[in-house]
Amino acid sequence: MTSQTDEGALVDDIAARIRTRIMNGELPIGKPLRQAALAAEFGVSRTPVREALRQLQNGGLIEMQPHRGAVVRVPAPWEVRQAYEVRAELEALAARRAADRITDSQLAELRRHNDVLRAAVEGLGGGAADTTRANDCFHTVVCQAADNPWLSRMIDRINESFPRNVSSLALAGDERHRQLNVRQHDELMAALADRDADRAQEAMREHVISAGEHLTAWYERRSQTVFHG
Repeated sequence: MTSQTDEGALVDDIAARIRTRIMNGELPIGKPLRQAALAAEFGVSRTPVREALRQLQNGGLIEMQPHRGAVVRVPAPWEVRQAYEVRAELEALAARRAADRITDSQLAELRRHNDVLRAAVEGLGGGAADTTRANDCFHTVVCQAADNPWLSRMIDRINESFPRNVSSLALAGDERHRQLNVRQHDELMAALADRDADRAQEAMREHVISAGEHLTAWYERRSQTVFHG
């Protein structure tokens, strides 16, 4: 006989597996999520799948639409902008704290990650998965250097509200913004290397706000076509 604890763990596991596929882009925004197909894939009944989808709906990753059922949600552009306004302040604080705490090895790690992005801009390698990972790791290192787990968790919570591959998709079609992304990373690294907390804070704030505006514009275009295009 299956206990409630076991059932809850199964629902959490299914939700986590679906969430991972949404976040890495395997299940793109606008994609219908069929309960029967998911149940067959995971080898379970529809009940835990239905509960997992409800969990993801409460987290804002999917929505229920008439005649379509569960669909990977397209965030409203204003939600993206507001989320990035908050993220900008949190990551700016992380950069400010990191300026006093970052180690030489962490600075070297930042350079390695940004070199992956630079190589991709220059056409010297680096696919979408590599650049997404490098960009995420760059920001993660800054948060780690800030040495404040509460701050890191709050930043992670915002990042987990949007599929992580979308930023790369938005950057992929905009050479100018890809170059800007690398330059802004360079400016932040220089401020951190100089232990200039004020400059690091402002560089990170400007960088995240810029990324948020670019991503907001991408979602505005996408929201007009994902269900009608």
